[in-house]
Amino acid sequence: MSQSSPLSSDALRKHKARRARWLARFIPVGADTQSTNIRRVIIDSIGVGFASAAQPFLPVLLARLGATNQAIGLYSALPALGALLFGIPAGRFLQSRQRIVPWFSTARLLLISCFALTGLVAFFFSEFRVELIIAIWVLAIFPQVLLNVSFTVVMASVAGPEGRYYLMSRRWSLLGFTNAITVAIAGQLLYALAFPLNYTIVFAILSLGGLVSFYFSSHLELPAQTPPPSPDGSTARKRIANSVATVRAQPAFVRFNVSQFVYHLGWGLAIPLFPLYFVRNLNANDADIGIINTVNTGVLLIAYFLWSRISREFGTRFALLATTFGLALYPIALAFLTNIPHVVLLAGLAGIFQAGLDLVFFDTVVSTMPQGAASASFVGIYQTTKSVALFAGPLIGTSLAGFIGIPFALIVAGLVRLAGFVTFAVVFREEDHVA
Repeated sequence: MSQSSPLSSDALRKHKARRARWLARFIPVGADTQSTNIRRVIIDSIGVGFASAAQPFLPVLLARLGATNQAIGLYSALPALGALLFGIPAGRFLQSRQRIVPWFSTARLLLISCFALTGLVAFFFSEFRVELIIAIWVLAIFPQVLLNVSFTVVMASVAGPEGRYYLMSRRWSLLGFTNAITVAIAGQLLYALAFPLNYTIVFAILSLGGLVSFYFSSHLELPAQTPPPSPDGSTARKRIANSVATVRAQPAFVRFNVSQFVYHLGWGLAIPLFPLYFVRNLNANDADIGIINTVNTGVLLIAYFLWSRISREFGTRFALLATTFGLALYPIALAFLTNIPHVVLLAGLAGIFQAGLDLVFFDTVVSTMPQGAASASFVGIYQTTKSVALFAGPLIGTSLAGFIGIPFALIVAGLVRLAGFVTFAVVFREEDHVA
């Protein structure tokens, strides 16, 4: 016993050292402000990953409550509608704030709280449940827009120009890993409990992740930004002309914006079709849908690191074209599958390309816009043009599904994504990306 104890103690120390080195790859241990901010961002991602596990089940809930294709399409289009209407005003509003972190953290908390409210409506109301749930998410567009715009500005500030891939690959890897595990458990709970109490309980539990997110994101320490000077007494027409000239002075930003608009139109077409296809064509139950989403997000833990290395070795343009092409094939391939195991495998492959797209889109929009206070306005412009596509896409997609069926509508969505891929291949240059 006395001889084996030191060995056991030695093994324990080595195990702890290995675990510490592994954790250090995700969470820096420095005491400086940037390392502290990165730690808070990464821990915040765990709360977001836990809470956002409710997201894939929300359109499923609407489908089980008898919502029409158009109602699900409207729900899917709401975030884009909000960004379309309020993206640029939100950018200008945040640009005029010295402190952007309070708006970022509060918007996240309000948005996640809408999941708990949705679960309560599903249980306590027997009529107009679909309409009330959609009304909740209409109200949610305000915090959603503030979150979308402030997220890019806050993350860019935390990471700095050299650390975008480092920060986002780690943040999204842990977020995806947390989300994958939580979605799998949530799917099993939803399947095991009686409807609609199951959604009430699960959504309430998942919403607790919003408190974790709020605590750590609200403690980010970023330097106060200097708001730009107030507009002079010039006419609205002149101010618009000046704004247009400012955007045109960033040709890389314009080229990327045009290309992502086409691609996001195909993206939006498919958004409401996936849950409809799972429920109505595959007859998947909540546990099956949980597994599909778990595999789709579970691969992100490895895939983000993979694409971070690919981008460094082969360039941003290669990563952009590879990911947009791979995800263009996803809805087309899905339309020909009729059994759950094959869909699970396809979802895993799609998740690999999704990780690369997340990284390269974030990095490219940040690298093509000016830095400083003006960045919030450029993010607002990006969110607005993106949202035109994501608002029109779901409405068109569900209408197409009514005319030609869900599988054929998925194929159309994939073809539009392919058109976006071609647009990127034609107009995007490697020099458009500036580190």
